[in-house]
Amino acid sequence: MMRSLLIFCCLFGGHALAQEPVPSIALNQLGYWPASPKEAVIIGNINAKRFYLLGANADTVYKGDLPAGRKAELADQIVRIADFSSFKKTGRYKLYVPGVGSTPVEIQKNVFDHLSKSVIKAYYFQRASMPLDAKYAGKWARAEGHPDNEVLVHPGAATSKRPAGRKISTPGGWYDAGDYNKYIVNSGITMGTLLSAYEEFPGHFDYQQIDIPSTKKGLPALLEECLYNLRWMLSMQDPDDGGVYNKCTHAHFDGMVMPAASRLPRYVVAKGTAATLDFAAVMAQASRIYRNQVPSFADSCLQASRAAYKWALMNPAVAYDQDQLNTKFEPKITTGGYGDHSFEDEWFWASCELYVTTTETVYAEKLKQWLDKDFQIPSWSNVHMLGVYTLLRFQAPWGLELASRLLDYAKTFVSAQQQNPYGCPMGNQAKDFNWGSNANAANQGVLLIKAYQLSNDRVYLDAALSNLDYLLGKNATGYCFVTGAGQKSPMHPHHRPSEADGITDPVPGWLVGGPNTGMQDRCKYPSKLPARAYTDQSCSYASNEVAINWNAPLVYLTNALVALKQTAGYVSR
Repeated sequence: MMRSLLIFCCLFGGHALAQEPVPSIALNQLGYWPASPKEAVIIGNINAKRFYLLGANADTVYKGDLPAGRKAELADQIVRIADFSSFKKTGRYKLYVPGVGSTPVEIQKNVFDHLSKSVIKAYYFQRASMPLDAKYAGKWARAEGHPDNEVLVHPGAATSKRPAGRKISTPGGWYDAGDYNKYIVNSGITMGTLLSAYEEFPGHFDYQQIDIPSTKKGLPALLEECLYNLRWMLSMQDPDDGGVYNKCTHAHFDGMVMPAASRLPRYVVAKGTAATLDFAAVMAQASRIYRNQVPSFADSCLQASRAAYKWALMNPAVAYDQDQLNTKFEPKITTGGYGDHSFEDEWFWASCELYVTTTETVYAEKLKQWLDKDFQIPSWSNVHMLGVYTLLRFQAPWGLELASRLLDYAKTFVSAQQQNPYGCPMGNQAKDFNWGSNANAANQGVLLIKAYQLSNDRVYLDAALSNLDYLLGKNATGYCFVTGAGQKSPMHPHHRPSEADGITDPVPGWLVGGPNTGMQDRCKYPSKLPARAYTDQSCSYASNEVAINWNAPLVYLTNALVALKQTAGYVSR
């Protein structure tokens, strides 16, 4: 009890430092589909009993009652839900609350179509080893950075055939986050999520048009963009033994400069079991997805996957321990470690992908060891759920039991939505607000979409959509957390190109990390409360950085919802 009290005090004791918020309206700043749930949150201890939707001539087109206020403890706010779900006429309106003010509201059949593309195109802006042409990048065009054709083998990664200091070529790929390094572990969950989105909704992505360079006629834009990172990942495998380097990196983080201004030496660092198994999983999945369109590439992916899995069998528990390596080797590496010391989830995911791709029993026997592992929303350090999704997608022999367990797990998020004063699963408990909390919201949405596919019960899809509402503005901060979207979105993300390019607007389409009680960057935050521990400053890598693994579930969530909007009845045909 005492320990629990201390934790509570640590989390909430700082609320007195937060200023009492001015009454405001928080809602999805992009808008709503005509027949989808539509809720706004009215923040503040107000006297108004009703809210109004106003048309172009300020005439009232809809009015509704405001319920009694509820205390949102994690934000220290009194909130009321303005529910206008029954209003289904398309158009542009204003939501007005007496004593609070008004805010724009849009109801359209294509309200998320642009967003569904921009969160994919964000990856194009993150490409290494090539210039970004104004034809595709517009005002964010830039010179090539990090050709990575002469990367040094770090002493901690040296072998007899690849000694320290040897130069290897590992060009391409995506910069991982706000920095200019490229990490296999984080590419693992990113690629797994993006490729799964394609496997679930190929018809949607096959017809989606996104303005990025094309290397093969007819290749869907999402697969075109993924191909750029997959080719880099392949170059990170040691051809002599099949193991995979943890990352391609500078020894230290760059300053806030453009990619072309960064000319420090680059290194590949030690191999590890987590990186190698993540690689094996991604390549097995890629081999089946690209089989019909780029067959020779698919063959290379499967061969690389098998070789990586074989290396892992011989090296089943090699952790990438950066601190320990820095006691032995120079130069010391101080960029992101992505160190993982538990490999059951990686073994399971890699075995699932190789089993589905090859149907070979050796992988089935391996994955059975971890079928009963507790479900958790996926993260770079826990990819078990990606394997579960794959087994369900391909109706593996264990699918019935997994489906039942997944639905039970999804019900906990529906319950959280019902309990949360903000009316969404995200943010009903303090632990939601960790580093990259917005990815939690998006990954919860992915799980709920899978539950909808299994059950055809729209309660799960409505809950997933409510988490998108959260990310797009219906939250305690009032921010739409995607750059370049909505009326109030991050202008100063921790993202080197956005900070150094001299352009006012940040690179668009990126989901920032979101409220984080850790506040590890020591920037000045407007509040220490969990739901409001966010600041739009470039110094805030703890709450305002972008990352490829955070955008990936947003790509899945937005595109899945767009793909399902007619089936679910959110829009008419």
